[in-house]
Amino acid sequence: MTNYDLYKKVQLSFQLADQVNASGIMPPGTMTLREMLKFDYLLFLGFLYEPDGSDTKYERTFIMEYLTMYIDIREFLTLRYDRSLKPEFINTVPRSLTYFAKYDLSGGARRDSLGRAFSRVIVDTFNDLGTEFTIGSGNSASVTEIGNLSNYVTMLNNFLKEFGLYNVGNAGELISADSINAAKLKGSFRNPSSVTSSAAKKTGTEAKPGEAAPAVKPPEKEKTLEELMEELDSLVGLEAVKQDLTNLINLIKVRKMREDRGMKQPDITLHLVFSGNPGTGKTTVARLLAKIYKALGVVTGGQLVEVDRSDLVVGYIGQTAAKTAEVIDSAIGGILFIDEAYTLTAGKDEKDFGKEALDTLLKRMEDNRDNLIVIVAGYTELMEEFVNSNPGLKSRFNKNIFFKDYTGAELYKIFESMCQKQEYKPDDETADYIRTYLDSRAKAHEPNFANAREVRNYIERCIERQATRIVSEKEVSDDQLRTLTLPDCKED
Repeated sequence: MTNYDLYKKVQLSFQLADQVNASGIMPPGTMTLREMLKFDYLLFLGFLYEPDGSDTKYERTFIMEYLTMYIDIREFLTLRYDRSLKPEFINTVPRSLTYFAKYDLSGGARRDSLGRAFSRVIVDTFNDLGTEFTIGSGNSASVTEIGNLSNYVTMLNNFLKEFGLYNVGNAGELISADSINAAKLKGSFRNPSSVTSSAAKKTGTEAKPGEAAPAVKPPEKEKTLEELMEELDSLVGLEAVKQDLTNLINLIKVRKMREDRGMKQPDITLHLVFSGNPGTGKTTVARLLAKIYKALGVVTGGQLVEVDRSDLVVGYIGQTAAKTAEVIDSAIGGILFIDEAYTLTAGKDEKDFGKEALDTLLKRMEDNRDNLIVIVAGYTELMEEFVNSNPGLKSRFNKNIFFKDYTGAELYKIFESMCQKQEYKPDDETADYIRTYLDSRAKAHEPNFANAREVRNYIERCIERQATRIVSEKEVSDDQLRTLTLPDCKED
């Protein structure tokens, strides 16, 4: 594709998405706003596309180059028929747009460098995309395609009008929070399905209540650095890990103090290697560290994107780089956590595409060194081989944090914690048995023992046996529902 102006507009929309994402407006557990917007663009392309004998090359080139996503023709057409061609699509505001509007309304309409509300920029980009793919694609635009575009953009503009955002950027006026209905600011958006195009109203295809994107809820209050450090300290065991991270965090704090006073900054490595056996808390600590880094101002978003080889590598030349770049984009402003990272260098075959993913990762770590942290994790010996396999890896990952296996006593504390969260408790006799059982498992050092994961699986077996024991009883007390007995917990 050669439309550079459109490319710049799409990239601007992603930059605004990152800014909104970093503001904390996104609900916990959702994908990043950048990834949500990419998916909404993808659905929009499927909505506009009308088979005309072409092979969707133009659409797929856009997806690869502009969205840095890979999708084959079958996936594209499946998405089109399953999602984009549903009657409610024309009536439903893209989920990503609701978050841009929520951000605009959170303190008066926000504006980009050109004076436009962020939500106005997004709607304009949808319109420009539609124009490119109906009129500017080199094919003759059908009446259906032009009508679809007009109806969809009308629906988006109606949404902006409803919340007083339509003219922000058109007339260059900033709407203050005071000028917007207070009830709208205090509550969430009403169901976007109520904002429909005139064409949809005439044809009776309005989305039914509950079929549209969910209303945006206010973001949860973020924890302070002190609260996060207390949460880190409360984790069972991991004393050496806690000390290593505390030392690193203290170094970051002092570095910030020196920066504030105009002094030179010591070089520190924030990319980390987490080595150890499965179930030793590596992912849990990484999630917490992402929030700590945000509280310290090291990153802007604080999200943790967890991936493994299958999320990065595709079996065709060129596609792995695009897929890896897409994953990295979603981690900008936070931490990219690559589990079993050694699998990227394990292939000895020249056709293995792990190296392509690795080369892309190393380049992007350099390009985005101010707002991307990468943690690679896996078995200790294999991670050592991984880091030493490439000079670029060794220079970037020179700090290794080792996660020891849990002791029997620590495994029992984890067992207690998991039981408490699910409102279960062993009786005294059973508790003694569980302590002995978990201690024997910890001391056995079996190759496949998964530490905390093993405890979780064990609890599930205990609960299943308890259910089988009490389900046939006529009357079951609350205490019986909570209590785990020896027959429930005894392993054969």
